[in-house]
Amino acid sequence: MVPPMPDERLPAVVKRLGWVSFFTDAASEMIYPLLPAFLASIGGGPVALGFMEGIAEAVSAWVKRKAGTESDLRGTRKPFVVAGYTLAALARPVMSIAWAPWQIVLLRALDRTGKGLRSAPRDALVAEAVVEKRRGAAFGFHRMMDNAGATLGALLGFTLLEGLHLELRRVFALSIVPALFAVFLVARLREEKHSAVPTVRSNEVLVPLPRAVRRYLAAVLVFTLGGAADSFLLLHIHGRGLAAGWLPIVWLSLNLAKAVTNVPGGRLADRFGRRRTLAISWALYAGAYAALALAGSIPAIWGLIVVYGLYYGLSEGGEKAYLSQLAPKDAQGRAFGTLYAVTGLGVLPANLLFGALYALDARLAFLAAGAFAGMGLLLLMTVPGRSASDVTSSDRKDPS
Repeated sequence: MVPPMPDERLPAVVKRLGWVSFFTDAASEMIYPLLPAFLASIGGGPVALGFMEGIAEAVSAWVKRKAGTESDLRGTRKPFVVAGYTLAALARPVMSIAWAPWQIVLLRALDRTGKGLRSAPRDALVAEAVVEKRRGAAFGFHRMMDNAGATLGALLGFTLLEGLHLELRRVFALSIVPALFAVFLVARLREEKHSAVPTVRSNEVLVPLPRAVRRYLAAVLVFTLGGAADSFLLLHIHGRGLAAGWLPIVWLSLNLAKAVTNVPGGRLADRFGRRRTLAISWALYAGAYAALALAGSIPAIWGLIVVYGLYYGLSEGGEKAYLSQLAPKDAQGRAFGTLYAVTGLGVLPANLLFGALYALDARLAFLAAGAFAGMGLLLLMTVPGRSASDVTSSDRKDPS
C-alpha cells in the first residue's frame, strides 16, 4: 500500500521522518495485534498481558520526558531519534525466539523505550523544520504516514498468517525487514543544530513551562482519562457477533480513516485554529463513545469505529502544532516530552477503569469515557491561544 502523495512544500526532513514512521509502523503493526495470542501460547494469561502493557507504557512515558528535555539541553535531536528507531527495530524480531512471558514483557519494554527515546526529539525536529503557520500540516502529514504504515503492517501480518500460513514466530522475525528500511532512512537524516539551553550542566533549575502549556497539558490529562486501548473496540464488536477473522479488516478500516484525514485535519488546524479544531475532534470523540454505548448492531458499531477514526485525523496534527505554538522555542523538546509523559500517566488508569466498567456493563464504560472527554473539552476551552514559540523560556517569567 502506497500512502497519499505528500505536500511538495513540506521540508525534506519532514518527508523523510514521515517515511521513517511509515516503515516503523508497518513493522510494529505486523506483530502488535498478534502479541496477546503469542503471549498466551507461551503461558502468559490476561495478567501477563496487562502487566506487559502497563510496564511498557510507564517506561515509554518516563523516557519520552527525559529524552525531550535532554535534546533541548544538548542542542541536538538526531542521536535520540536514530537510537530510538534502532532499538525498536532490533527488539521486536527478537520476540520470535522468546520462550517465556517475562521475555516478551522485557522486549516490549525495550521496544517502548525506543519509542520513548525518539518521540519528543522527533516532534521537535518537525516543529523546527517548518514555519509556525504550517505546523499543523506538517504534523498531519507525519501522522498520516504513521497510520498508513500501520494499515500496511496489519495487512501484512494478516496475509502472512492467514494467506501464507506462516507461524507467529516467523511473522515476528520478518518484521525486521520494514524496520531496517526505517533505520536506513533515519540514519541519513540531516539536522540543523539549534542552540542548547544555557543551563545545560549548571545547578540552575530549568524555567517552568508557560502557564498556558501547563493548562493545556492538564486538559490533555483529563481527556486521556476517558481513553481506552483501541483493542476494546475490537473486543466490543467481536462480542456483538462479528467473526474473529473479520477483526483485522475492522482494524484496517480504523487506520484508513485516520490516514486519509490526517493531512486535511492538520491543514484545517492551521487555517481554522488549532484549539478550535482540537475542540471539534474531542467533541467527536465524546459523541462517538456515547453512541457506542447505545449501538447494538455490528454495522452500527463498525460505522462508529470509522467515525471514531476521524477524531484521530482531526486531532493528531493539531494537538502537537498547538503545543508547539504555546511552548517557547528552546523548550520544544521538553514540552513534547511532557505531553507524552502526561498521556502515559493517564493511559494506565484509564484502561484499568474502562476495563473494570466494561466487565460490569459495556454501556457504562463507553458513557464514562465520553464524560471524561467532555470534561477535558471544557478545560481545553480555558487555554489561551497565545503563541510563545517565537521567544525563549528565559525571556518571560509569566508567559501566559
